[in-house]
Amino acid sequence: MAQSNNSIKKILTVAFALCIVCSIIVSTAAVALRSKQQLNQELDRKTNILNVADLYEPGDDVAEEFQKITPRVIDLRNGEYTDEYDPDSFNNFEAAKDPAQSRTLSGEKDIAGLSRQENYTTVYLVGDPDDPEQVILPIRGQGLWGLMRGYLAVEGDGNTIVGITYYSHSETPGLGGEVDNPKWKAQWEGKEIYGEDGDMNPAIALVKGGASSDTEVDALSGASLTSKGVTNMLQFWLGPEGFGPYLAKFRSGTDQEAANTASADETEGA
Repeated sequence: MAQSNNSIKKILTVAFALCIVCSIIVSTAAVALRSKQQLNQELDRKTNILNVADLYEPGDDVAEEFQKITPRVIDLRNGEYTDEYDPDSFNNFEAAKDPAQSRTLSGEKDIAGLSRQENYTTVYLVGDPDDPEQVILPIRGQGLWGLMRGYLAVEGDGNTIVGITYYSHSETPGLGGEVDNPKWKAQWEGKEIYGEDGDMNPAIALVKGGASSDTEVDALSGASLTSKGVTNMLQFWLGPEGFGPYLAKFRSGTDQEAANTASADETEGA
């Protein structure tokens, strides 16, 4: 005798079969679209890098514009370039998870809330790689609700900020989410990372009540914890534990060039 359509066994059999079919469809679609998703992710990454360097306008050919940029892998421990890894495929996020390619952070050294930091990462050079106009640095750190990821563009002097952008965050819209606001991001242009001491300790910070110096940016209104997170993130990545040793090489080169120019002027004056 045929089973009733309302029998428990038949209902479970149909439900199970439906789950199997849907799983196969979803899995097949995921595999088929994986390459397209990867291409879109790569396009988004390149667009963000171009945007922070002020090299992109809507409608531009991203691939063509990105030819102005040279990716290089650096050793964060000494600020030196390395050819050990391919800059086009090296993934610093995966490296940070690998104990063999990273180190544990704790206490005062982990002000960005990362727990682990990779030994190597990729930077992006604009223009001549031997004398770049800009250097674009990947940055990340904890905001109020989670990890914030972005890029910071610095002029070839290793000190002057060109721009900042966050491509991934979970901050509150209208408050911490204002890190996406073009008006707030516009404040960063021309700001200086380091003070006059010439060391690797960054002075750049978000402040309440309005910025009053070249190393200050207005804090996000009503988002003190996100603002603190941005400051801590920059203090970490631009300090001795992050890109400090790397940027110091650019600053020393700029100082030497200025000294040579001054010496030449004195010679001509004599």
